[in-house]
Amino acid sequence: MAAARKALLEERSRLRDELAIAIEAPGQMTYGSQAAAATHVFEQQRDLALRGRSENQLALVEAALARIDDGRFGACVRCGQPVAPERLEALPWAEHCIDCARLRSGSRG
Repeated sequence: MAAARKALLEERSRLRDELAIAIEAPGQMTYGSQAAAATHVFEQQRDLALRGRSENQLALVEAALARIDDGRFGACVRCGQPVAPERLEALPWAEHCIDCARLRSGSRG
């Protein structure tokens, strides 16, 4: 459990650092700068999508740390069965056992 906590704390720190970086808004467009503006807008949209992913990841990490603190870490939040140690080693923020993860991913399609 100590290794999982350490990995989660490191990931939380990395994500917080990543989220602290401001996304630059596009400046005023001048004649002839449409291509540059389009590129900037594309980069901004990409950065916003990546920020959203990082925010979701941070929420998963925070939830995993809470499960460690309250003694529920390592149990699937859906069925209560143990999450495989190999899965937790690869994804310490994993909320679901592999069977429930498969059910969840299958229900989204």
